[in-house]
Amino acid sequence: MALPSLAISTEQGQLTGRGLEGFYRAGRRVLARCQVRIAGREPVPVHAGMTGADRARFVGTLRAFPDTGPDPDVVVERIRHADGTERITLRSAAPRLLRLPVEIALGTDLADLGAIAAGTAGGDLPASVHDSGLRWTADTVSSAVTAAPAPTDALASAGLLRWEFELPPGGTSSVELRVRTEGTGLGRAVSGRSATTSPLAASARASGDHPGVQVLLRTCVEDLQALLLRDPAHPTDTHLAAGVPWRCGPAPAEALVAARMALPLGTRLAAGTLRTLARTQLTAAGPRSGLIPGPRRDAGAHLPPNCTATEATLLFPTLLAEARRWGLPDKETEALLPTAERCLAWLRTTVGDGTYLQDPHPGGPQRCETQAHAHRAALLGADLLDAFGRPGGPGLRQWARSLRTAFQRDFWIDDLGGGRPAAARAPDGRLVPHLGAAAVHLLDTGLLGGGEAAPGLLDKVQTEQLARLLGGPAMDSGWGLRGLGAKEAGFNPFGHRGGAVRTHETAVAVAGLIAAGYEKEPTSLLRGVLDASEAFGHRLPEMYGGEQRTEGGAPIPHPAACRPAATAAAAGVLLLTSLAGIRPDTPAGTVTLRPAAGAPLGEIVLTGLRVAGAPFSVRVGRLGTAMVEEAADGLQLGV
Repeated sequence: MALPSLAISTEQGQLTGRGLEGFYRAGRRVLARCQVRIAGREPVPVHAGMTGADRARFVGTLRAFPDTGPDPDVVVERIRHADGTERITLRSAAPRLLRLPVEIALGTDLADLGAIAAGTAGGDLPASVHDSGLRWTADTVSSAVTAAPAPTDALASAGLLRWEFELPPGGTSSVELRVRTEGTGLGRAVSGRSATTSPLAASARASGDHPGVQVLLRTCVEDLQALLLRDPAHPTDTHLAAGVPWRCGPAPAEALVAARMALPLGTRLAAGTLRTLARTQLTAAGPRSGLIPGPRRDAGAHLPPNCTATEATLLFPTLLAEARRWGLPDKETEALLPTAERCLAWLRTTVGDGTYLQDPHPGGPQRCETQAHAHRAALLGADLLDAFGRPGGPGLRQWARSLRTAFQRDFWIDDLGGGRPAAARAPDGRLVPHLGAAAVHLLDTGLLGGGEAAPGLLDKVQTEQLARLLGGPAMDSGWGLRGLGAKEAGFNPFGHRGGAVRTHETAVAVAGLIAAGYEKEPTSLLRGVLDASEAFGHRLPEMYGGEQRTEGGAPIPHPAACRPAATAAAAGVLLLTSLAGIRPDTPAGTVTLRPAAGAPLGEIVLTGLRVAGAPFSVRVGRLGTAMVEEAADGLQLGV
């Protein structure tokens, strides 16, 4: 993938048009079939693998002389790029000259991804010969495949291109296909996804005792780069699509979450995301003024769908405040401050004289995670307002204190096992008692100045109990954190919010537990998700089956999961960087390290990160001590 373009195929390499197979641009299938036959036969597939987020390599073999033995004498290599380019190379190991007829069958329906997934796409469109290939047209969109060298024959009625190649012993011949599109709504690629132009630190690397950290970080960074989208009206601003293949467009809350977890890769992605979403903020007078719009999202069997607009609105000031700590220049921060002020004003207005922030529809619940997001936004937002001499900080802190006091009393359910936080509270005070991964957001308190974590909503005893629950077998599947405890009513190991492992929330749990000083619980979750990462080729999906890990078992993919997904790829960055406990305060010229207790993965070295706009590298030794190896000039180590 290199959004808005992507290619989907099986490991066989042939594009047959079945299922979701094909080349896509902006959600439209611009080529469905690309089937290669040589001397009337399909190559035998022997290898398939990703060589980058935007390209894959397929290898097949043929026996040109079937009567000479079992060894293949023709190797067929296909290098496929997400942008619609494919190079097909034939290599001969035969002892004499080969004359090989090659034909490539092409076709497409120009259908939308949604129609294909629903099974309502039509058949192949009629083709016409165009330039050195074929062309298809539907409505206002057209797609054409051109070939170099030009084919000997182009048969529109059959959708075929044909060549006749001569290969001497050891010789090669190649065909390059290019898919070109015309029409409205086909999107714009983020050009120049190189280390010098990317908004992310593409040179970030990990190494150490654990064999999986190197490839995991590299894959996560590549996937984040491939998920980048540009704001068409403001092409310098990039943000992340939610995930492939189902959600290739922007999702405000998830774009903010991913940009926040990716702050160790630099602040440019955060800045582009914030500017893009600032332009969507509702500013007309009324109860929704200040809100950043977002869709509703399923919340599982126990609660109604929640409004991601609330989450996005609370995340905006949080990300802006933390991006400033990581090195976002004050000039850029100040330009975005009015949007953050409107977000905070919406929060105070919506809460009114009450204490809790409830869902925006009548009778909506007061969710546990919403209170955590609101509390963090108030504290970090107050910090931000004070830094720029704006009013409102003291009032936000006062409300946050009252929220903490009330939450510890009203949201905690005492039981014989030590208690638990409620998932939500109804307006009449009735508690929704189920234990789910949404509780991890109580540990994500946010970063203040001087390397200090903001206070959380739970007291020390409650935090210890939550850590114990998250590390217990009901929540820890052995592969990561379940979305709902295995003992809860309605548990389904494949439920979106009902029991599947959610990569993002597992990473938030690991980072939060490490920051709170715990060792056993984050180590188990971390090792579980790293083992799952290996099973998924180090490209973590947004969620996967929450079945209990068994000896010799493997994590089970979720059929509706995006892979890659912005929050999952950014979660990989958070998982690894949390081991070093990097807490920058660029305005104060300091960076504080709070490494994980017990060095869960042994030694780990992180290089090519970005703090204060400069490369940053850190080493965590086997004894759990951290040392900065590269940093911006003048940046001091905090205490």
